[in-house]
Amino acid sequence: MNPATALATVLVDELVRCGLTDVVMAPGSRSAPLALALHAESRVRLHVRIDERSASYLALGLARRSERPVALICSSGTAVANFHPAVIEASESGVPLLVLTADRPPELRGTGANQTIDQLKVFGSSARWFAEVGVPEERPGQVAYWRSLACRAYQRAVGPSDPGPVHLNLAFREPLIPDGDSSWVESLDGDASGPWVRTRVAPPPVALHLPPTRRGVLVVGDGAANVRRYVAAAGMAGWPVLSEPNGGGRYGDHAISTYHFLLGTPSFAEAHQPDVVVTLGRPGLSRSLLSWLRGAQEHIVVATDLSRWPDPTRSATQVAQAVEIPVAAGDDAWLHSWRRADAAARAAIDELLDSSGMSEPRIARDLADSLPNGALLFCGSSMPIRDLDQAMRPRRGLRLLANRGVSGIDGLVSTAMGAALAHNGPSYALLGDLTFLHDQNGLILGPREPRPDLCLVVVNNDGGGIFSLLPQAAIRDPFERVFGTPHGVDLGYVAAATGTPYRLVEDISDLPKAVRGEGLRIVEVRTDREPNAALHGQLRDAAQAAIREL
Repeated sequence: MNPATALATVLVDELVRCGLTDVVMAPGSRSAPLALALHAESRVRLHVRIDERSASYLALGLARRSERPVALICSSGTAVANFHPAVIEASESGVPLLVLTADRPPELRGTGANQTIDQLKVFGSSARWFAEVGVPEERPGQVAYWRSLACRAYQRAVGPSDPGPVHLNLAFREPLIPDGDSSWVESLDGDASGPWVRTRVAPPPVALHLPPTRRGVLVVGDGAANVRRYVAAAGMAGWPVLSEPNGGGRYGDHAISTYHFLLGTPSFAEAHQPDVVVTLGRPGLSRSLLSWLRGAQEHIVVATDLSRWPDPTRSATQVAQAVEIPVAAGDDAWLHSWRRADAAARAAIDELLDSSGMSEPRIARDLADSLPNGALLFCGSSMPIRDLDQAMRPRRGLRLLANRGVSGIDGLVSTAMGAALAHNGPSYALLGDLTFLHDQNGLILGPREPRPDLCLVVVNNDGGGIFSLLPQAAIRDPFERVFGTPHGVDLGYVAAATGTPYRLVEDISDLPKAVRGEGLRIVEVRTDREPNAALHGQLRDAAQAAIREL
């Protein structure tokens, strides 16, 4: 057996023993040993994409939804560079990825050899751990090295306190394909009972015990862990829960879904300064929430890894791996005040949205309302997730995900597909038109590839709608070209190019029916950017007027 085939065979086998179930691969010559070993491996589900960027985001979606490491494989050269945006997102979001990049052997580096770049630590600080595996050689001791390395890589990607991407760079010399000889200097077999190296899970951290208080607030942002336990504890303590849609805590009687408007009303924000705020995950959708956090006297951030904790407002006073929220005696005046204001703002918002026709916030609200229990909703990082944050009503039974690590619009079609492939139930995505066009390659699926049950709902306002809500919109002359960026693309033709079922919705009442179905499909809804910007201002004014009337 040639060394390249031996390394690939052993590495794939050991990763499977560790628990690997899904692998995403882009085609290439230098990665042939890995490709052939994976194609022969029946214990993993293989996904092949022709575009490395699409492949990397597909792996990101798979890993994010399954919360398990997914392997990502490519050839050498610029193929590796195309993984970088997804690796950055995985790093900032804490998503476990195993990035296996094929490389040319050292004697070809720096010589001008074809498809050869410097791949050593190419992802910089975005990789939790990097290893240059070295050119495989037929000598004793290699199998123990390869198998222990695979175990280390898998466990470092898992975390457990700090999951993220791990990069193994694999230099292969030719020959790259099996030579028909199965002999090797030592046994290639792994441990009969499981992984080569077994790791023990650390005991749960000791929780920080808070003094009892009724005037507390639980804030839930993206990537929060143990959400149900903390929401239940906040309920017992009489605390309101301010959860972003993708935080997973917007349900139950204590959920305050209009917090963006409440905290954007100065009189309410000043009158509702808590004794303590506990934050889970990374809040970042609402400027009014972030501004309010800066004034918190006691702000406790819960982070599983004490070397990396989210605190964009620099307002954290304590950081803990776990917090114990005690039941507090006293009346419910604090919670009732939040709930009364929330009900008033919600009534004003819903009344305005009900008369707004095909508006973007109403599309977000009505879509979230209409999806069945057990569904997954993947949200675009720009306006869709913000519209959900401001318009979505509390509900149970819906799993929401978004790429909010660095909030890019790239690769979201592929991420949604990966998440749908890992989800046990119907899946949906709410994306803007620029986001959709940015990753239209994600629609390309080979005839033998696993196909997701995914409905892509694309809000088409012919450009970058979020910029219409920013100060740049006041600079009328250059705005449309350099910020609005109209494209004039007929999305129906994009769908037709890949044979993807497509439907245009022209009346908002038809949306729930339009998204029904199975398999991969596209539903387009068209809106106008200027009326949309005006509606957002009207929502703010209506909500704040209702709050002030209290």
